Amino acid sequence: MGDEGVGVHVVNHIRQMSLPEGIECVDGGTGGFHLLDTLQRAKQVILIDATLDGAPIGTVRRLRPRFSSDYPKTLTAHDIGLKDLLDGLYLLGEPSDITLFAISITHPQESGTDLSPQVAKIVPELAKIVLDEAKSLLPHATLDLQC
Repeated sequence: MGDEGVGVHVVNHIRQMSLPEGIECVDGGTGGFHLLDTLQRAKQVILIDATLDGAPIGTVRRLRPRFSSDYPKTLTAHDIGLKDLLDGLYLLGEPSDITLFAISITHPQESGTDLSPQVAKIVPELAKIVLDEAKSLLPHATLDLQC
């Protein structure tokens, strides 16, 4: 998994911080339609995912995708990816307010969970940024989700 698993590392870092009531931190793993229920329950969703977008490794972009076509075209491919989940939410008529933090990687790794030094160094700061963003959404029910 390597750098493709950056979201898991950010979520684990956030879990070590003090989470206010109203913020749920979920490791969405490799995605899948089983996450639809979780996404439907949340009014606000923050997603963290790796992307193969050609930007320098470790580049972080904050996006506000409304439709699946708003996601980076080369977002890493899971069995059922974020684009598919977003399409599913729209088909069900229940889209959440979504913020995506996309982290640029150079290539997915076949094995291993270690991050490259370039990606590992952004994890603590990105965790703080994501948690601050989630806190700014309170008192609304919020959800911090990694896929």
